[in-house]
Amino acid sequence: MSLEHHKNATLRYQQQVDNSREYVMTFIQQEFPQLEGLRVMEVGCGEGGVLTPLLEKGCQCVGVDLSPDRIELARSFLGKYETTGQLKLIAKNIYDVDFLGEFRNSFDVIILKDAIEHIPDQEKIVGHLKQLLTPRGQVYFGFPPWYMPHGGHQQICHNKFLSMVPYIHLLPRPIYKGVLKMFGEENDIVNELMDVKSTGISIERFERIVKRQGYKITQRRFYLINPIYKYKFNVSAREQWKAISAIPYVRDFVTTCMYYMIKPE
Repeated sequence: MSLEHHKNATLRYQQQVDNSREYVMTFIQQEFPQLEGLRVMEVGCGEGGVLTPLLEKGCQCVGVDLSPDRIELARSFLGKYETTGQLKLIAKNIYDVDFLGEFRNSFDVIILKDAIEHIPDQEKIVGHLKQLLTPRGQVYFGFPPWYMPHGGHQQICHNKFLSMVPYIHLLPRPIYKGVLKMFGEENDIVNELMDVKSTGISIERFERIVKRQGYKITQRRFYLINPIYKYKFNVSAREQWKAISAIPYVRDFVTTCMYYMIKPE
């Protein structure tokens, strides 16, 4: 049951804008109440919807994505901000030497929204981001913990049953792949889901990486119902119960989204 926003870039962009305005931006403001003039970069910016409310508030933004096609989509929505110099859109790998040379110690906020769970070497990127932060800089992460009911992104399946079955992504790799093929999923969907299975990240592993890389957590929010589910399933966001969020490992299975702000110690 591939959802409409998976196919409709304009709808996807508008949903990103609304979600960012109501949840992401307000979360960042807990650490940076004054947004005007803030230097912000989003890694994996896609269509640019997450950056839009920050641009509206006067932030100086950079959107970077590995896909030139996604950058062109962002340009179609945000071209006016590029024209005025408030925004740069770049199709590049942030590990590139020239990228680091241009943007070392440049950003007050770096955003990875629904991105870290797709990145193969998460330890490497968390450590690398330090070089791009200003002295007061922090990194925002928003992601679905791997062990939660749909942590494998199986909602992108075309088969309605598979898209709704919880925890199916926790099956052993050969069995999971076999089930996807048995229900007729196309190879590109199967490959994408298997990639996510390789890179999905739990709350505990994320926090271990943060600690090993010399950061401290400045803000943390557990969601029982992911804010983005408003658009996917027509349900309202709800924070996780504090009693559950305090129980390591158990919370991974019933928390559908995590928000973090972290900064170097």
